[in-house]
Amino acid sequence: MSDAQAPVKRRAPAKEVKNSKEGDERHNAIYRSVSDAIVEQRLKPGARLREDALADVFGISRTGIRKILQRLALEQLVTLTPRRGASVTRPTADEAKDVFDARQLIECGLMPDVARRMGEKEAAELREMARQERQALRSGQQSVAIRLSADFHVRLAQLSGNATLAEFVERLCSRASLILAVYGHRGHLGCESHDHDDLIGYLEAGNGERAKAFMSRHLKAIEASLSMVEEEENVPDLQQIFGG
Repeated sequence: MSDAQAPVKRRAPAKEVKNSKEGDERHNAIYRSVSDAIVEQRLKPGARLREDALADVFGISRTGIRKILQRLALEQLVTLTPRRGASVTRPTADEAKDVFDARQLIECGLMPDVARRMGEKEAAELREMARQERQALRSGQQSVAIRLSADFHVRLAQLSGNATLAEFVERLCSRASLILAVYGHRGHLGCESHDHDDLIGYLEAGNGERAKAFMSRHLKAIEASLSMVEEEENVPDLQQIFGG
C-alpha cells in the first residue's frame, strides 16, 4: 500500500479529550467523597450503597457510580454482593488480624531498604507529615489524622524503592484506616504521638534493624488498641451525607 493509500490515524477532538479528563477528575472527586465518608463513619459498616441513589446525589450515570464502587471494593472499603448490591465493608476481628499481620510482614521488612535510601530531604518530608498528623489529632480531626497516618506509612513504603510492595501497603493502609475508624478510640490512634518521629530518627541514622523492630512494636500497639464491637446494619441518608 502506498503512502497515499495508507489509512490516516484520526486524533480525538480536543474537546473530547478535555471532557474525558474532566470526567476522570469528577469520578476521582466522588471516589474521595465516598471514601472519606466511610473512614469518617458518616457511612457506617454494613450501610447499603444503592447505585441509583448515589447516581442521583452526585448527578452522574449508574455506570459511573458502578465503576467507583468497584474501585472502592478493590480497596476493600466496599463489599459487592450479587443481587444485593454494594455496602460498606464490615471488618471482622479475623480480618483486622489478617491486615495487621500482612503489614507486619511487609512494612517491617521494608525498613532496612528505607534506611539505606533515607536522606535529609526525605526525612524532612516525613517529619512534616508526622507534624500534620499530630495537629489533626489535637484539633479533634480523627478521620483526617487516620488518613494522614496512612499516608505516612505509604510514603515510607514508597521510599523503599519497591513500587509493587508500596502499592500493596497502600491497599493495606486503606483497609486499616477503615478498621481504625470503626474500632479505634476517639482522640487516639493506638500509638504514641511521637512514634513516627522516633521511627524517622532511626531511619535517618541508617539503623534499619532498629527501625524494623520499632515498626513491629508500633503496629502491634495499634492493633492491640482496637475494640472489636460490631454495630447493626443501617440504611444511610445519602442526600443528607453528600447533598451538602
